[in-house]
Amino acid sequence: MRYQGKITNWKDDQGFGFVTPNGGGQKAFVHIKSFSNSSRRPTGGDIITYELATDKSGRFFAKNIRFAMDTTTFSTSSKSSSLGTNFAILFGMIFALSALLGRLPFAIVGLYFSASIVTFVAYAIDKSAAQNDRWRTQESTLHLFSFVGGWPGALLAQKALRHKSKKPEFQTIFWVTVIANCFTLGWLLLTKSGSAFLGAILG
Repeated sequence: MRYQGKITNWKDDQGFGFVTPNGGGQKAFVHIKSFSNSSRRPTGGDIITYELATDKSGRFFAKNIRFAMDTTTFSTSSKSSSLGTNFAILFGMIFALSALLGRLPFAIVGLYFSASIVTFVAYAIDKSAAQNDRWRTQESTLHLFSFVGGWPGALLAQKALRHKSKKPEFQTIFWVTVIANCFTLGWLLLTKSGSAFLGAILG
């Protein structure tokens, strides 16, 4: 049976607190490692759903914890994920065709490939840090990697690692970086001023 309640007395530096069920009742211990597929750290006042269990001493603790918002936004996240996948496929086809036709400099291809690998690794490290309560990679750093061309790797990481894919605020900024990157690439390849700028950089 799943319950819903509010996190109280949360100690972020130690990664634990308590949950008070809606409508009152028995408080239960909450540990950060009991969150399932979490894309963010909990804070005091968060509403969560959980299963109730007892330890060997008969004390209550919460397990299989999820943020209540994750459940209500699941269908929206699924639709966004599908749109993101379709966009990435379309971009990949155009990108590959441009490279085959010689319209895309090798340096640009190398930049996207390298940035995507670095970005994927950065997501994996941040996912591991979140699960083990270690120092986290700043979101601004992840967004910067996406903007410079690593967003295909970011999309792959979000889908494969289930990391940062359900956080609306992060996703909004992420897609801003994707659009900005695509517009910048289009400017470099399709305009005279962009081509001149790219030629000056590549020598």
